[in-house]
Amino acid sequence: MRRRFVVRGMVQGVNFRATAADQARRLRLTGRVWNRDDGTVECVAEGDADALERLRAWLARGPRFARVERVEVSDVDGAARYDDFRIARP
Repeated sequence: MRRRFVVRGMVQGVNFRATAADQARRLRLTGRVWNRDDGTVECVAEGDADALERLRAWLARGPRFARVERVEVSDVDGAARYDDFRIARP
């Protein structure tokens, strides 16, 4: 499965991408996470449904200094695209 997450709130400048990438790697997910120009963080992750749900739950909290307002989630069609998880544009 592949899902796209857009995290809204105070999520830039608080180490969000690095800690999200660490969490995704712990969950054995592949994908990318990046800052968007509108102040949100976007993440595309691939893996099993349980791990993706655990990532969604983590994204809803974020790292210590983040203030997450909401996480928008959508499924993404297509074959697996990534072989690791890193901070970058998709």
